[in-house]
Amino acid sequence: MPFLDWINKNEAIQVARNVPYHLIKKEKKYGEETENLLIQGDNLLALKALKPFFANKIKCVFIDPPYNTQSAFTHYDDKLEHSQWLSMMYPRVVLLRDLLAEDGSIWVSLDDNEAHYFKVLMDEIFGRANFVANVVWEKSDSPKMDSHFFSSRHDHILVYSKSIDNFSLKRLKQETQEHYNRVDESGRQYYTKPLRAMGGQGDSRESRPNLYYGLTAPDGSVIFPVRTDGKDGAWRWSKDKVNEELGRIDWVNGRNGWSPYFRIYADTTTGRPAETIWTHADVGSNRTSKAEIKALFPDTQAFTTPKPEFLIRRILEIATNEGDFVLDSFLGSGTTAAVAHKMLRKYIGIEFGEHAKTHCVPRLTQVIKGERGGVSDVANWIEGGGFNFCTLSSPAFLETGLINPEINFKELASFIWHFETNLPSSGDFKNPLLGIYEGTAYYLLYNGILGDRKPSSGNVLTKDVVKAINEIFPHDGPKVIYGETTRLGSSRLDAEKITFKQIPYDINVI
Repeated sequence: MPFLDWINKNEAIQVARNVPYHLIKKEKKYGEETENLLIQGDNLLALKALKPFFANKIKCVFIDPPYNTQSAFTHYDDKLEHSQWLSMMYPRVVLLRDLLAEDGSIWVSLDDNEAHYFKVLMDEIFGRANFVANVVWEKSDSPKMDSHFFSSRHDHILVYSKSIDNFSLKRLKQETQEHYNRVDESGRQYYTKPLRAMGGQGDSRESRPNLYYGLTAPDGSVIFPVRTDGKDGAWRWSKDKVNEELGRIDWVNGRNGWSPYFRIYADTTTGRPAETIWTHADVGSNRTSKAEIKALFPDTQAFTTPKPEFLIRRILEIATNEGDFVLDSFLGSGTTAAVAHKMLRKYIGIEFGEHAKTHCVPRLTQVIKGERGGVSDVANWIEGGGFNFCTLSSPAFLETGLINPEINFKELASFIWHFETNLPSSGDFKNPLLGIYEGTAYYLLYNGILGDRKPSSGNVLTKDVVKAINEIFPHDGPKVIYGETTRLGSSRLDAEKITFKQIPYDINVI
């Protein structure tokens, strides 16, 4: 397989391997308690911070990275050379791949400036066999008359699976055509056609004698098929099939007496496969998305090319189910998170700039309150839910491997509790007992949480510290205790039902 090479590629590969680990710091909860996260910070650092909790768990990644158009956007420095842009994207894509579930997929929106280079880079990271499609999105609904050569009407959305053998897409719901103008007792839509054969060589008694027979009308009269020229005709179905399908026969009493019709039902079960061309009429255009942002933020001049909510809805509709995790590490104005919220998906959005606060937070709080724009109606969105606004702490570990002293007790406790239990953290940890999960109590000895109990202000597990724990925070079952070191032997630890884990060495930050 061919590989893409560029200046400083080796450094980009090393960056992917050596991203420093930071802890996610919960700043504020909005709405109800949920697992939804809005993280303000460098997305490279944030993606690494997510790995201990979300590796192999994200069902769908959608990203709309800077397009490298050699122009300066308001919120992004989009003026990067090709090699710089590729070096920026490489480590981020590696981390995104690690976060994806085995049956997950990544969707990357780009234009012609970098899409073809990026396709080769994605082949290298994900493997060519995991390429799914290049979806062409009609981003413009009219030509640009001042274009020099071509008026560009489309963007690319490159789709890759984590593992093509485990990947599947849902089919789009069939649009019921207007001629399905009747509804049966169960609510199924249908239309009718005459049971008498019409036209061709098979509509006469002479040509199809086995299809000429009498049917009993609702008034008891016997009806035979008669052509418009008055000659004997033929039915479309055999007598046996009519008897099998009596529930599909409708009788109509017209000017010429009774006539049987059969029902043709709309197929709403199988749906249709998504195609690789998505028109602005189906999923919206840049004009659509600008109008959506303008309605939400009337005074903003930001976000030249946001994505319409219906575009994100199409992706989530076929690539995810309710309750799946969706991640966007270039969140921008918050569209992916807003649509995921309305569609009852869990989400993680990462945004570096101040508009994480000035745009994403207000937009998501409006969604919680029942905002009616975008896909709200088709998603049957009413109101509710919530999200957690988070930032990134200082680097968790020094170059020596020791924990950064700037990391406080609550930050490390939040990490350990989530890592051990996979449960969301309230962040409100005030004592060594972090909580009890499935019969096991989890403790953290760090930053002198036990006050003046020596040595090291209680960071070392000693007989006195065990005694204090048993007196103040007792638990009869198994205990997992994190600390700087322990002075207890294995027999004493076993007697106390303690599993000791040394920090930082037993903290797995993968």
